[in-house]
Amino acid sequence: MDIKLERILKNVQKPARYTGGEFKQIVKEKNAVEIRVAFCFPDTYEIGMSNLGLRVLYGVINNIDGVWCERLFAPWPDMEKEMRENSIKLYGLESHDPVCDFDIVAFSIGYELSYTNVLNMLDLAGIPLRSADRLQGAPLVIAGGACCFNPEPLSDFIDLFVIGEGEEVIREIIDIYRTAKSSGANKSQFLNAASSICGVYMPGLYDTVYNEDGTIKEIRPLEDAPFPVKKRFVQNLDESFFPVETIVPSTEVVHDRAVLELFRGCSRGCRFCQAGFVSRPVRSRSCEILIKQGIESLKASGYDELALLSLSSSDYKDIFRLCRGLLDWCQPRNIGLSLPSLRADNFSMELMESVQRVRKAGLTFAPEAGSQRLRDVINKNVTENEFLDTCRIAFEGGWNSVKLYFMLGLPTESDEDVTAIADLSHKVLNIWKQYAKNKSRGVRITVSTSCFVPKPHTPFQWEAQVSMGEFSRRVELLRSAFRTKAITHNWHSPDQSYIEAALARGDRRLGGVIESAWRLGAKLDSWSDFFSLDKWLAAFEQNGLDADFYALRERDMDEVLPWSLISTCLKAGFLSTERQASLVGSKSPDCGQI
Repeated sequence: MDIKLERILKNVQKPARYTGGEFKQIVKEKNAVEIRVAFCFPDTYEIGMSNLGLRVLYGVINNIDGVWCERLFAPWPDMEKEMRENSIKLYGLESHDPVCDFDIVAFSIGYELSYTNVLNMLDLAGIPLRSADRLQGAPLVIAGGACCFNPEPLSDFIDLFVIGEGEEVIREIIDIYRTAKSSGANKSQFLNAASSICGVYMPGLYDTVYNEDGTIKEIRPLEDAPFPVKKRFVQNLDESFFPVETIVPSTEVVHDRAVLELFRGCSRGCRFCQAGFVSRPVRSRSCEILIKQGIESLKASGYDELALLSLSSSDYKDIFRLCRGLLDWCQPRNIGLSLPSLRADNFSMELMESVQRVRKAGLTFAPEAGSQRLRDVINKNVTENEFLDTCRIAFEGGWNSVKLYFMLGLPTESDEDVTAIADLSHKVLNIWKQYAKNKSRGVRITVSTSCFVPKPHTPFQWEAQVSMGEFSRRVELLRSAFRTKAITHNWHSPDQSYIEAALARGDRRLGGVIESAWRLGAKLDSWSDFFSLDKWLAAFEQNGLDADFYALRERDMDEVLPWSLISTCLKAGFLSTERQASLVGSKSPDCGQI
């Protein structure tokens, strides 16, 4: 370890975030490596090391001969201060070498409020922020993840975007990069060659023309650039890489457990859910392979918990057989199973008793809306009777704790819909009073509300977000409707959601806003302790733009949207048809069994 790094680590919180050396990390011989990749997660170590996508791509890239992938994360402010004062550049955890010496710097971006972290990490690495300023010999900067389904706000800073799932695309990018490097091709030649890869978006190959009112008139592809750019997805998950041997963090992380990905995609069609639409079609792993992967992951890591993950994991068609197969191995070893994503309409005591046979945790459900009318608007196909019956089953089975998640500000929401959240919560309490197995333990009902954020590639992409003041009014209305201390109400900050909405639906003019916000000190914006609305509003003003234009404005159905150059491979007109159905409260059926 570098002597300067060793000296400063004693001055920071959680130094294990920055040392590397974890069990199962991959270290390669530098002289045998042709290409070095820095996999950057623009948030803290605890968040990043809980991300399955990072672990998958870390394994995929390191399985390529002659390529070494290392990890790096956004430092906490105390570590950043020490690094800047001691002239220590951002470095890879495995080698401690400066990232500016790597060939490819790859960001995984899953949340809009991490955009300033991307810039901060580039600056800490000594890499010019803007793609146009990175000359021949500078690292190639690429990005993937959920936010890249609208890549425009970051288009000034990223050389190329991966749209969709990255396991196959990253191999193809590296192959072309290897050829370009060995032949002495320049950056422009490499980018032109890489633009032919399905799932790759090159911002420099497109121009945006604006109307006088600030809306987009036209997005023009240059030369033979593809239009639209189609997302990539892995067709056969049974044949895709899964990291059964993965890094075991040496310090506590948010989700400190082994994980098992059951399937990708979601057939439910909740109209607010970007992940559900952009990850289609639904693709499952076979039960036999999942049992094998789960057991191998536990053997390799030593964890005492295995989480079964997907967007709606209880929808997995072989869930009972999967749980039985895993528990035959897990239960004698006191290893627990958890199923974080539950739906109220397919909950059963048999399932919960099997999953939580080793240890019992609290239950979490997301009704999203309090009234049946609004649940129909958002296509949350769960009735009040189904939900309350689920709570009855849980309370009869001995559960005394339940968390309920709702959104405020959904399209067409009225005050009656807001107070219906409290009504439904009180009905849950009454169900506990009637059916709880052990009333002496009391009950904990936690209601959490967040502000609806309209996201690209959803039926609600045209909708306006409610203002911060209106959200706060609805929070107060809901708070006043709770009549018991048995129900705890938490709510998310509307100012963070406001900026999230502006960035989520932004065009490439927001690059200047993001850079201005960062230069004003914005970073770690997803952490409420560091987020500053004033800095973001000042950044918008400096660039002559209005955040209301992006967050609070309803779009015309024929408006050219910034993300219209990205195709998620849904049928033409599908999202607009779903939006029209929402306006009349018409439900759409589940699109198929998983």
